[in-house]
Parts: sequence; C-alpha cells; structure tokens
Amino acid sequence: MAIIDEAYVRDHPGASTGYRAHLSVSDTGTGIAPAHLARIFEPFFTTKAAGKGTGLGLATVYGAVQQHHGWITVDSALGHGTTFHLFLPALTLAETAATDEPVATPLPRGNETILVAEDDEQVRHLVQVALERQGYQVLAASSGAQAAAVLAAQSVPILHLLITDLIMPGGLNGRELAERLQTQYPSIRTIYISGYPADIVSHHLKLTAGNFLRKPFAVRTLLEAVRHRLDESHG
Repeated sequence: MAIIDEAYVRDHPGASTGYRAHLSVSDTGTGIAPAHLARIFEPFFTTKAAGKGTGLGLATVYGAVQQHHGWITVDSALGHGTTFHLFLPALTLAETAATDEPVATPLPRGNETILVAEDDEQVRHLVQVALERQGYQVLAASSGAQAAAVLAAQSVPILHLLITDLIMPGGLNGRELAERLQTQYPSIRTIYISGYPADIVSHHLKLTAGNFLRKPFAVRTLLEAVRHRLDESHG
C-alpha cells in the first residue's frame, strides 16, 4: 500500500493522489537501453527479430493498468536489470462493505447458428456451453483453418454469427477467417475476442462497441453482446 501525495504527482505524469496498491516486478536481465525506455509501452514496438515478438505484451499491461485508473513507472539500467512499479487504486474498508445488488433480468434466448473459433480450450468450452444453454446452435473450432473445415464438412446453409479470437495458430487468424466467411455468408456478423485492449487491436480492425470483447469477460457480457450483435442492422 502507498499513499500518493501531490509532490509525487508533480514528478510523475499520469499519477494521482490517494491510497494506491503498489506492485513491483523485477528481473536481473541486461536492462533496457535509454533509447528504448521511452518506447517500451508503444503498441508493436519490439527489439526482437521479425517473428520473435509482437510488441504487444507491455502495451497490453499498460492499457489494462490505465483502464483501472493506475499507472506504471520503470527503473532500469544496462547490466543491472529492470523493475516495473504498478500503482492501482485501493479501496477503503467502507468502500468494500457489502451492498445489495439488483437481481439481473433474464436474457432473451435464441436459436441462431454460431461458429466459435478459439484456440484456448477452456475459453472455447465456456463460450460454447454458455451459448448452448441459451438456445443457440454452436459449432466450435480450435483454429481458423479448423473452423473452415468444420463448415465445409457439415455443409452449414446459414451461419448467423462468428465469434473468433484474433490471434490463432494454423495460418488463418480471426480477421482473415471473418473476411473469408463474409463471402460465403454475406449476412454473417462477427464478434472478435482477444486479451489485447481494443485500442491496440483497432490498429488492424474496425472495432465498435458491439463487435469486440476483451478477455476475460463475464458470461452475461458475452450473451448480451451476442444478442445485440444478432439483432442490430447488418454491419
């Protein structure tokens, strides 16, 4: 726990006063060169060779911390390793007191056919079970290539919605899968899911509030997004 005062804020842009949870992570590596230090949180910035890194790891962490109204500082010296300091808002005891939560209204059921393409088995299973319990017909695949094969094998006449991870193995990512299915099923809608923040993946995709879910997401959030995407005008 740390108490951040105005003097600290003046010296650390992006910081704010108050009680903050402080987490530090250190390594004993080679450190970060001063020329690179100012860019380490930029999306797609990497010093690794082509094909060895996406440059999204630190950008994702930075985005997540910012979304929770926190900030990150970095101490690094060549030959002496690096320490990352994460500061996040801390709740007081009064703020954590139990409160009565309103009962959620039931979600409308559906019967549309949905294709789920997700290489993480646990996430894929969770999404499939949640959708099937809500009445949807679900086809599941662990990659973009497998998704295309599943559709070909079953001769699916109508496909209403694609839920796909953005980055998958097998040479066919989520965006490419969506583009391929658009020609076969012109009225299909798509929901992209990813562990990366929307502002990062939007470099490559036209994202809206309704067609992107960031992992991890609640089952209700998924079902609400699915129903909204199916009911909205095509786009």
